[in-house]
Amino acid sequence: MRLRTPVGQVRAHALRRSLQICRPHLDGQRAVAAGGLAAMFGEVLMRLLEPWPVRVVVDAVVPAAVEGAAVPAGVERTIVLCAVATLAIVGLRALTAYVSTVAFAIVGSRVTTRLRARVYDHLLGLSMGFHDRARPGDLVVRLTGDVQRLQEVAVSAALPLLGNVALFTGMAIVMVVIDPLLAGAVLLLAPFTVVFGVTSGRKITQASRKQRTNEGEVAASASEALGAMKVVHSYALGTVLGARFRAGNDRSLRTGVTARRLAAGLERRTDLVVGIATAVVLLLGGRGVLSGRLTPGELVIFLSYLKTAFRPMRDVAKQTGRIARAAASGERIADLLDTKPEIVDRTYARPLRTVRGDLELSSVTVEYEQGRPVLRNIDLHIRPAERVALVGESGAGKSTIVNLLQRIVEPTAGTVSIDGHDVRSVTLSSLRAHTAVVLQDSVLFAMSIAENIRCGRADATDDEVLASATAADADGFISDLPDGYDTVIGERGATLSGGQRQRIAIARAILRDASIVILDEPTTGLDAQSAGEVLAALDRLTAGRTTIIIAHDPSLTKGCSRVIEVSAGGIHEVPHPPGPHGRRLVAFAGRR
Repeated sequence: MRLRTPVGQVRAHALRRSLQICRPHLDGQRAVAAGGLAAMFGEVLMRLLEPWPVRVVVDAVVPAAVEGAAVPAGVERTIVLCAVATLAIVGLRALTAYVSTVAFAIVGSRVTTRLRARVYDHLLGLSMGFHDRARPGDLVVRLTGDVQRLQEVAVSAALPLLGNVALFTGMAIVMVVIDPLLAGAVLLLAPFTVVFGVTSGRKITQASRKQRTNEGEVAASASEALGAMKVVHSYALGTVLGARFRAGNDRSLRTGVTARRLAAGLERRTDLVVGIATAVVLLLGGRGVLSGRLTPGELVIFLSYLKTAFRPMRDVAKQTGRIARAAASGERIADLLDTKPEIVDRTYARPLRTVRGDLELSSVTVEYEQGRPVLRNIDLHIRPAERVALVGESGAGKSTIVNLLQRIVEPTAGTVSIDGHDVRSVTLSSLRAHTAVVLQDSVLFAMSIAENIRCGRADATDDEVLASATAADADGFISDLPDGYDTVIGERGATLSGGQRQRIAIARAILRDASIVILDEPTTGLDAQSAGEVLAALDRLTAGRTTIIIAHDPSLTKGCSRVIEVSAGGIHEVPHPPGPHGRRLVAFAGRR
């Protein structure tokens, strides 16, 4: 039987996790936060002092007005002094409130910025297995919306909540000093607001968690559709996907309305408690003035404090809802940060220096699901500067082999080595620095062409970028663009043709100057002319380097020294038309 965690424990756990992931990012912000807290407590002090000038004036003027006696000479001066004091107190309260608000905003923004950067770096470091399972749209919602909402827990709600508690405590002490009986009657009502806050807060957290999950699903659905607009138009999927999006959007609406309704109910119940407290003060306080136990001015202080003291209670109700919603977002961020990369550097890993490109898989087995091996006990040796083609049906394991060489995938059994070094004994960054990859659908980023090429090596000079583009036969069309190498291309290179995208990707690979080159169906979808241009560039890229070509097109295998077929979890070498080792790839471009 599955046991459920009590809701209160879930909410406390969510809030605790949210605060824990924010705490490390407060380093360097403690001085600003301390200044904000000092200003906040200064504002609390000014609020405590604010009704006292009124009390002095009322107690000085009311008796004379009631009795019809002449106003003493000093009363007018007292009124003037009290008016000046009121202005001073209100001015200081406004100043301290401004300082605390700005200080907390600065701290919150900095914490949010650092946390978002941490989450982004963490996402980039997670293994491909995680990204294969995750939905990009939901990850974007966590990175943007959830991180922003988490700021409400750390600063925008939690710190003002502390100030409200301090204000209520201070006013309660003053009221007890003035009249313990009346103060006791008022304070007996305060626990009801706490009970309301705790009870509603649990439900708000649950509803908010569902809402954020639904919003992530909506974002994921939108991201998938917008990223595949050609398919959407080609298959007229607008109606189907629109209905799917609306269904998710409606679920998000319902959970969002539930959370808001619960928060609004909490605030209204608190208003009811304030109304009851006001009636009690008017009843008991008015009798106290008639009996002489209270002065009119003290009754004014009680009424003023009641209005001000229960305002924090209303704010607590409002902030409780915000904190509950933010805690749900914080829990989603914490879940993401708790996800560990599946493939990391071993403690004994050392950088891989010079690489000749001698690759070997020894008795390697790979299982993505237990008991269902993709590769089973394979042995493969690729000599330095050798050009080898991997062929086979989709899903046979060709990409798994090259992923093993880059340590994107770990073998379930056996070893993978480069130049005699087990890939697990070298650092990931140095291992991958010696590999250049040109994919079937080359990924370009929404930045300038020069920046896209420089992704191959971040410290490359402009001359090196130009040289690599020239070697990839890309300089001609780049120079014809409006801004040349500074031209900003669309996301994923949408503003360029397929052949142009591939040549920029090849320029990036040339700039990397890696000893091992992996080509994954580099000419798929290109016409004969574009394929010829790409193959000519690839010929220059792969010269003298260990090259692995993943190919479905038999013509791509003719320039290889060996052809390895991957099937049924194993590999075997197959015969192919004879040709000199390292034959130029461009020789069969016309076959496209």
